[in-house]
Amino acid sequence: MSRTTPPRPVDLLALFPELAAHVRTTTRLHPRPGAPEPTGSSVGGPLLWPADEEWPICREDHDVHDARRPDDARLRRRVLSAASSRTPRGERVRFTERERADLARADREIVLGVELPPLPMMAVAQLFARDVPDLACPDGADLLQVLWCPFDHLGGVPAVVLRWRRAADVVDVLADQPEPPVMESDYYLPEPCVLHPERVVEYEYLTLLPEKLERRIREWEESAGHSYDHLSIAAGWKAGGWPWWTITDPYPMTCECGEDMRLLLTVASSEWYGDDVWRPIEDDPALGVAKASRPTMITIGRGYSLWIFICPRSYDHPHALSMQ
Repeated sequence: MSRTTPPRPVDLLALFPELAAHVRTTTRLHPRPGAPEPTGSSVGGPLLWPADEEWPICREDHDVHDARRPDDARLRRRVLSAASSRTPRGERVRFTERERADLARADREIVLGVELPPLPMMAVAQLFARDVPDLACPDGADLLQVLWCPFDHLGGVPAVVLRWRRAADVVDVLADQPEPPVMESDYYLPEPCVLHPERVVEYEYLTLLPEKLERRIREWEESAGHSYDHLSIAAGWKAGGWPWWTITDPYPMTCECGEDMRLLLTVASSEWYGDDVWRPIEDDPALGVAKASRPTMITIGRGYSLWIFICPRSYDHPHALSMQ
């Protein structure tokens, strides 16, 4: 099923024609639970990874006191989903004896207290350019693969690996794809999702607009009862577009070469919040916000988003991350 963003409550460009100089398109990915294949765009699915290519390894220190097995987290999700699905809305969820035993097994933590060895990276997403029109790719490449280490690194975010490739070059796909045996939290474990990409228009973050335009918009906000930033920048997983600085004031994302970086990908904790203007028309509000708006089961920080930036001068330059 496709996903469609409802029309904005107001036409920002009609109100402020100067915004035409601050427009970008973005592709909302709309991940939803499914059974992705290596040949399709996905979150948490198998990658189109060459059988003869080494899988990325995180070799940084992982000095943690406890961790969780991915399979235990998957078991816990299955039990909770099964119990919730048979419980009438508004009633307390009840578990069978078998489910209680499974939950007890799934909730065990592995006490380590020692430094972990190098860990295989976890597959997070893969995006084909044919599906995602706003996907930035080097010349000759048409596929982006994203992996991360499911432990907090510098800045309280996972270490991320980006891999671009030409899909047609992958003849033999790696069948038994590695994953780390432990992770810091199930927040970093993506639920397998297929994508329903949709292209929408965004406008630049308010405080980065010219001063006179920003002042006019702020005056309009006071009388209109709308938030410009809430209406101008899409929620959820997306490729391209503008970043939304929700935690900090905007700060320069500058490559080591001096070039201003551009937003490549947003990894979101939620697709929308509450009765949000970004909730797709096709998503049933009766499912409740917590269930319907968190299809990937990923949580960044306290429910934020992970913004991945790249240098437009060269894809070989290091990417940058920001949690907002």
